[in-house]
Amino acid sequence: MERILEQIPRFFTADNMALLLQSAGLTLAMTLTGCLIGFGLAFILVFLRQTPGLWALPLRVVCITYVEVFRRIPFIVVIYLVLFFIQTVASDASLFTIAVISICIYAIAYTADIIRGGLESVPVTQTEAARAMNFGRLRTLVTVTLPQAWPVILPPAIAFAVSFIKDTALVSQIGVFELTFRGKELNNQGYSGILVFGTIAMCYFLMSFPLSMLGQYLEKRLATPRGERSARKIRRA
Repeated sequence: MERILEQIPRFFTADNMALLLQSAGLTLAMTLTGCLIGFGLAFILVFLRQTPGLWALPLRVVCITYVEVFRRIPFIVVIYLVLFFIQTVASDASLFTIAVISICIYAIAYTADIIRGGLESVPVTQTEAARAMNFGRLRTLVTVTLPQAWPVILPPAIAFAVSFIKDTALVSQIGVFELTFRGKELNNQGYSGILVFGTIAMCYFLMSFPLSMLGQYLEKRLATPRGERSARKIRRA
């Protein structure tokens, strides 16, 4: 404890705090970029997976296989697979790019099931009515299914992004200068591990907590119309 108290004035300097702030920004940028791109591509994967007809069977098998495989591979293994693959085709690719691609690949697999569950929560009668009005699959998805599925999709998708902020610590294994990597550097400079990683833990909390509150707010906000409709049905009954 005496050592920690002695190091506090030297640790909480402007240079160290700027370094941690920059690393926290990099961590947040990697997470949001990878998860947002992955979320968008997951919509495409789910759309292809739900393509009807016998001719689309191989396409559906590929989509299902992708989800099942990458949901069962540790994220650190995905990072190394992407690292070694990209180095064979583009040796000058930045570590940030490699990290974002790894996050994107992983996010597609996990958010695809979230999106699929949200779309399937919409009553079948809605899509049948759209088909009766000669709506195509894409138009039905955009104008009928998706607006009703958002309350089911968004909260768990945000929860996944929040949890993944912590998992980005694994990209420090390939040398990305994110928050955990900087913590290791400061610890190697002689600062107490409790002091360094206690500060790192607080940084992760400050990044995750606002997103968690956003997820809870959206869950309540988006669930309100359904709750009001249910309440009206009960009152009529």
